[in-house]
Amino acid sequence: MQTQVLIIGGGATGTAVVRDLALRGVRCILVEKADLNAGASGGNHGLLHSGGRYVSNDRDAARECKQEGDIIKKLMPQCVEDTGGLFVAVKGDDERFIADYPSYCAQCGVPCEQITPEEARYLEPTLSSDVIAAYRVEDASIDPFKLTLLNMSHAVSLGSRLIRRTKVIGFDIHDKKIRRVIVENADSGEAFHIEVEQVVNCAGAWANQVGRLAGIDIPISYSKGTLLVTNDRINYRVINRLRPPSDADILVPGGTVSIIGTTSTPVENPDGIHPTVEETDLIVREGAVMVPVLERSRFVRAYCGVRPLFGTGRGADGRSMSRGFALLDHSEEVENFTTITGGKLTTFRLMAEKTSDLVCVKMGITAPCRTRSEELPTTDECGWTEPGLSPKKWMRQHAADDIVICECEMVTRTAIDEIIASLRQSDEKPSLVDICMRTRLGRGACQGAFCGSRAVAYLYERGEFGAEEGLADIGRFFQERWRGIHSILWGDQLIQAELMESIHCGLFDEELHTP
Repeated sequence: MQTQVLIIGGGATGTAVVRDLALRGVRCILVEKADLNAGASGGNHGLLHSGGRYVSNDRDAARECKQEGDIIKKLMPQCVEDTGGLFVAVKGDDERFIADYPSYCAQCGVPCEQITPEEARYLEPTLSSDVIAAYRVEDASIDPFKLTLLNMSHAVSLGSRLIRRTKVIGFDIHDKKIRRVIVENADSGEAFHIEVEQVVNCAGAWANQVGRLAGIDIPISYSKGTLLVTNDRINYRVINRLRPPSDADILVPGGTVSIIGTTSTPVENPDGIHPTVEETDLIVREGAVMVPVLERSRFVRAYCGVRPLFGTGRGADGRSMSRGFALLDHSEEVENFTTITGGKLTTFRLMAEKTSDLVCVKMGITAPCRTRSEELPTTDECGWTEPGLSPKKWMRQHAADDIVICECEMVTRTAIDEIIASLRQSDEKPSLVDICMRTRLGRGACQGAFCGSRAVAYLYERGEFGAEEGLADIGRFFQERWRGIHSILWGDQLIQAELMESIHCGLFDEELHTP
């Protein structure tokens, strides 16, 4: 197997690099050890920052967020819900910070408009009666799954290739150049090599692990962030706490739900992380100061991601470290090796542009970046990720024989067929976890309790599974769902989990393990 550029890592940045280079006529292969969005790109708020969060402590990041947010809204509107946002302060918050906030925004070119607490509560009725100040900003919510899928889909249509569940295990380096990249398929255990001209390390929190394969140490600190998903949508706009960045100070609406977070906890290793009961308690307690209804809300899931923070400096929780990105040219050690790390979801396109610029200079390619001016095309197989969209599509397109597999998100047999067809184009064998990521199957209130069984039965009907393959697959699906449930077991969710346990353990003889 040969390619001009090999990209390692299938998050927002990696898939954007593939698309950027493909638009310049460069042949690319992207390898991902798990699946698209398996890292930080799938473990965030889905917040498209206006820049308002960083105006007081990271002005470069604030300016980048403002500029890139405008580009994304214009060129990728199918991935964005332009909600607008509020920054609100409650009694006891720092009044000096409140008064200085407009000047911070002005210095970064981030628009903000002061409104009265009464106006803020009119716009967002769930806000606390203790709100003492409020500003309107240009925040929005973004679907990171759809974003990543669309970038990869466009790149594939231009001749690029995606290889999932395949891990880079070594580099064949001669005369300071990577000649071949050795990779291993996670399913078969088969190792093979890819001949390359350039290698781009977009592995996020795992960038240093990849760098060490080339004898290069990349200084990265890891900060785990945990978030909670409500059963229904409780706010119209993004609501931020008007204070320096801290825990549980952002409530982001997304489709039919709201997401509250996040935390910032230093961890030594990006693998094996999971939400804890202590973190969920903290998020509910702190979030309820701003939006009291959170104390009475049902949460259907907790999840977390790891922020790769470039550099060796550490604050108490990593919040003092920059959210800017680092583009590293390793030419002194390995001439054709580049790393891009750090940054934020909002700045993914800019990160890809700068990375692709550098790679093209190394290759002698003069084609300019086109992602700054060309719209991101949409495709049918990427249309099932958006919360609340599936019921609308089903109501418009439902045929008498189109069975509903997941009632919570109205995922139908047709949707699953589309996803399987898309995976088959890349010679991929579908799994329930793959389908969940691409259709929202199992992401609703029941978290897969009912639809998991229906989906695996349908895959048997299609001939996708044989013998006990489906039982093993549904076990992995249930375990992934359980990972996000075990730390929020109270009230209605505890009742739901007991029903889920009866179905899983009784029908499939599954054993769910707490991480």
